[in-house]
Amino acid sequence: MTAGSAQELIAETHLPGTTGRVIREIFEQHLRQTCGGMSFSVYRDGEPLVRLHGGSQERRSSPDDPAETPWTDETLAVMFSGTKGLVATLAAMLVDDGVLDVHAPVAEYWPEFAAAGKENVTVAQVLNHTVGLIYTDPDPTDSFFDLTAHSEILAQQKPVWEPGSKVAYHAVTFGYLVEGILVRITGKRAGQLLAERIVEPNGLDLYLGLPEGLESRVAPVFRAPGYAISTFLKDPERRAIVDRMYGDALMGDELPANSPAFHAAGLASGGAIGGADSIARAYSLVESGSLVSAETRELFTRTWSEGLDAVNDRPLRFGLGYELQDPIHTYGPVERAYGHSGAGGCLHGAWPDYGIGFSFHTNEMFAENVDRRAKDLLGALRKALES
Repeated sequence: MTAGSAQELIAETHLPGTTGRVIREIFEQHLRQTCGGMSFSVYRDGEPLVRLHGGSQERRSSPDDPAETPWTDETLAVMFSGTKGLVATLAAMLVDDGVLDVHAPVAEYWPEFAAAGKENVTVAQVLNHTVGLIYTDPDPTDSFFDLTAHSEILAQQKPVWEPGSKVAYHAVTFGYLVEGILVRITGKRAGQLLAERIVEPNGLDLYLGLPEGLESRVAPVFRAPGYAISTFLKDPERRAIVDRMYGDALMGDELPANSPAFHAAGLASGGAIGGADSIARAYSLVESGSLVSAETRELFTRTWSEGLDAVNDRPLRFGLGYELQDPIHTYGPVERAYGHSGAGGCLHGAWPDYGIGFSFHTNEMFAENVDRRAKDLLGALRKALES
């Protein structure tokens, strides 16, 4: 490592023998190549196994440059679609409460949703990305942060395919749809539920609607050279659909995710902000049964939809709100996993066969087809857990 980077590294491992050192070395290798910062944390039963943090909270012109503000265990970053895993956990908790039935029609909780032939669409079809509402039409372009505006339009909108017949990642509308259901059941937005049900009882550093006083802790996100989205997709006609789905959220001149307005908005598809320690600990609490019952966890983490994404051509597999291990092993060299990835390479989840939750979190966004950071760390983690 460079001298500057070495000063920025925080390392803590509780793994046997040399295995923790190997994970740290891989983390350091990737850290030497980043102009930003990153963290990798692993927890079991709410207790840390691995805590690695390093780099810079701001973008540097070169990885060799010293960090004006080092990336530490206090650094927060936008989770992008990693937010969806937290929202899935909230839905699972409502199932445990007995107030949400995933087999029931959405219209049972949200009567207006029955419009345009959607009276039989189930909650599960919304959660497993088969509902066919992949963008808001018409898009209230001046109301990106307006849950009410989007949910009212989506309730009246006709799906682009027969619900349940195809699967495609609902990158943005997932949040408006699922939060629309949560609000009608509880009267509370997802951010309030996250704070009351998960964050405050467990002392986590997670926010879906960031308090203004924490802005200085948030690392600005930025795109690495060559960053692209939907790297599996070659069809130009469907590329236009992708552009419509995302708008300027990831590829515009300025990233909305760096604005205080975005941080405060509490967008349920991609607006959560946190640190890797708290994200990994949250997943370890899901896996241990502290947040969700074993029965409901099994319900939410079995396969509900799978195949090639009808828009993006990416192989995928979904539970209810959670991504599951897929044919390209997004979640490392294990058979079973659940969680959710985020734009640019962040990856958060759990390995049931090892009883652990993990989080790789960063502010430098790499394209999926070139990013090795989480893959390499998870490969070393499996060897460590089996040693």
